[in-house]
Formats: sequence, structure tokens, C-alpha cells
Amino acid sequence: MKKPIPALALALTLTPITLLASAENFDTCIDGIGRQAVQAGVDRAVTERVLGQVEYLERVIELDRQQPEFTTPFADYLGRRITDRRIQQGRELLNRHRALLNRVQATTGIPPAYLLAFWGLETNYGSYFGRMSVPSALATLACDPRRGEYFTGELIAALRIVEEGAIPLERMEGSWAGAMGHVQFMPSVFLRHAVDGDGDGRRDLWNSIPDAMMSAGHFLKNLGWDPEYRWGREVLLPPGFDYGLAGRTARQPLHDWRKAGVTDVSGRPVASLDIEAALLLPSGHQGPAFLVYDNFEVIMGWNRSEFYALSVGHLADRIAGAPPLRTPPPADAPRLSRDQVMQLQTTLNALGFESGEADGILGPATRNGIRAYQQAEGLIPDGFPSRTLLARLDIGT
Repeated sequence: MKKPIPALALALTLTPITLLASAENFDTCIDGIGRQAVQAGVDRAVTERVLGQVEYLERVIELDRQQPEFTTPFADYLGRRITDRRIQQGRELLNRHRALLNRVQATTGIPPAYLLAFWGLETNYGSYFGRMSVPSALATLACDPRRGEYFTGELIAALRIVEEGAIPLERMEGSWAGAMGHVQFMPSVFLRHAVDGDGDGRRDLWNSIPDAMMSAGHFLKNLGWDPEYRWGREVLLPPGFDYGLAGRTARQPLHDWRKAGVTDVSGRPVASLDIEAALLLPSGHQGPAFLVYDNFEVIMGWNRSEFYALSVGHLADRIAGAPPLRTPPPADAPRLSRDQVMQLQTTLNALGFESGEADGILGPATRNGIRAYQQAEGLIPDGFPSRTLLARLDIGT
């Protein structure tokens, strides 16, 4: 196998080429990216061949503006991803690929159930990789002002993958955002972390399950996975609990959570250990509570959504034989659009409750702002945008 070229484009200070998200400016943008790719060391013939075939995909821009990760209620998000069928299929694949998965664990430290959880969430165990041309999807996003610099780097990384010979250009298909193969690696992740798991001399995440599983294991290991611990667990909170302790940035040792009366779902106090954990309440105080450990942050290195990371952890537990959540998330939680989240952030900031940039993403800063407002108003400070809170702030749902 040709030795992979280092991901030079990722370290490069890329010049934004983006003009407008329109087909009229697309050719000019692509010409500029081509010059950057050659300057970064990508073979000129490969660059010209690939970029000469890319097309502007309007559908990619539409999908980029409609991402559900940060606005869908947790009950909906979890319910669509953790299904009885997916759990059962994961258990069947655990038995079918046990030797491979055990080999990956021996090499990387990642337990089989987690590998299957990522596989299941990303492509439903390889049943759907996406049908978009990866170069065209990345080219479209690279020539869009919103995140053009990032996707320019990803497009140059995709050129390196073609140059390496990992996949024929005509078969380089994936998601609308350019994620590829069984485990939906972005091109830069492929360059850094994909490995040859079946010994055929190629890194093939489309057609080789051993390559995909071993690559996923290497990625998680390199993100810092600690094989001594799990991702986290569902817990129960005592009456009168101080919900101001919740949030991913409010970590404290397990023995402090134990002192606060936190138990596992069977009612046993959590372990009296010095392991730091954070308390997450994705549906507020009426939904499930989770203590999450360092490996949860590793999962978020794969995808920056807390809902996604909780889904990976819970699906892994279910594949390994755990029961459903003790406290299911309420099904009537409000569904907020990005505009409504931006209105919430703007309103909280104007009232003096710092919620970060009004970007429409309900992240930790916004939850902290909500929590501060709730404390000031005598509400349960769970950081959750309940209907009661939204009504007080005159934000319609």
C-alpha cells in the first residue's frame, strides 16, 4: 500500500475561497481550492481529475440548514435511534463478529458494544452510507460562506484519499456532509485514524467491516478512551436535590455525588470513588438523569451533540443486555426551532443571564444561562427550556 500522505491540509492556514453559496460562483471557488490543494502537495493530476467532476448540490445546502441535533426534544431523538430492532440487530452482530470485535478490543481497548453502537447510529450497521458524491458535497460546502474554511480542508483531505487509492472516485459516496463508510468518518478523520484491519493493504471503510471496526477503535483510543471505565450511567436523584449542580461543566468526584444522595437505578448509592462525573438532565428534572465520566467526552469527540453521546452510551448498554431507561424522557417536551433558540439566547443575555452567542444551538452556555434565570426566579434550576420557562420569557412554541 502506498504510504498515506500526512494530512498536511489540516495544518495549513487555508485561505477562504468562499464567495456565495450559488452555482454561478462555484467554478471560481473550485479553481481556488484546486490551487490550494496542489500547493499543499496533492498530485496535480488527481486534483484536476476530481475537482473537474464535482457538481454544486443545492440539496446539500438545504440539509446543512436543517440539522436536528440541537433542537429535537430528547424523547424524539432517543426514540428514533434506540429501537427494539436496532438493539436486537446489534446483539446478533455482536455474536456474528465476536472474534473481530474481541480483536479490536485487545488492540484498542474499546469494548464491542460501543463499536456496535457507533456503527448502528451512523449507518444502521452498514445498511445506509448515504448516496451523495463526497467530493461534490464537500465542494458545495467549501464554497458556502457558513463553514467554508473547514470544508475546504475536508475536500483537500478527500483528494488525498483518492490519491492514496483507498476508494475509486466513482464509489466515493457518503452523507450530505461528506462523512463516509460504515462508521461515517470525515476525510480528515480517515487520514488520521483509518487503518487496514483485514491485512489487504488498503484502508477501505466502505467494503471492509474489519477495517471499519478497527478504525473506529483506533479513533476512540486516540481520542482518549479509558478502558477501565464506562461512559456513564442513569441515576436517581433524591427529593430536594440541588439541580444547580447539573451541567457538563460542573464536574465533581463520585463520592460527592454519593453525599448528595445520588443512587443508581436500583437505589444503591453510587460508588465512593474519586472519579469525576457530571450530571446531565437532557429533559429537565422530569426526565432521566445521567452521571457521565471522561469517556462521555471521548464520545463527544466523535460528535459534539450531548444527545448523540447519550444515545451511543445507552445503545451500547442495551446491546450488552441492560434494560430500558428507568425514567423515560417526557414525550411532551417543546420542540424549538433555531430561531426560537436564538430568541431565547438573546432574551436571556438582555436580562443579564449570560447564554453565549445567539447561535441557535442549545449548548452548555445556554443551559447555564437558563439555570441562572431559573434560580433567580425561584424555579427548579435544571437548565431545561420548559414550556413554563418559555412562557415567562414570551417565547412561543
